[in-house]
Amino acid sequence: MSSRYAEAKPYALPTSLADLDGPTSGSVELPRYIDWGPRYLYDLADEADVLLMYERVIREAPAQGDLQAYLNAGLLRRLWTDLFLPLSLRAAWQARFPELGAMGAAA
Repeated sequence: MSSRYAEAKPYALPTSLADLDGPTSGSVELPRYIDWGPRYLYDLADEADVLLMYERVIREAPAQGDLQAYLNAGLLRRLWTDLFLPLSLRAAWQARFPELGAMGAAA
């Protein structure tokens, strides 16, 4: 089941996965316009933190530059099948990057 909001919301998509060169270690604090909840420092050594951060960035980033700054292509490929995303958003990413959809089919 999906929400009407999730289906109607415009989402930012990167031009290329190669453009995603965000951090792979350390800690990240997302800007308020992406993560408007209580301030939270995401520990990239903690799988649960990485999943939560990637879900928030993919769902809420308003621009490609935000995706490039906070997502890493290698981590994204590894985590893709475990991310909880609206169906329309997952479909949009997989339409642009068929290799992500193929990863889900192989899992």
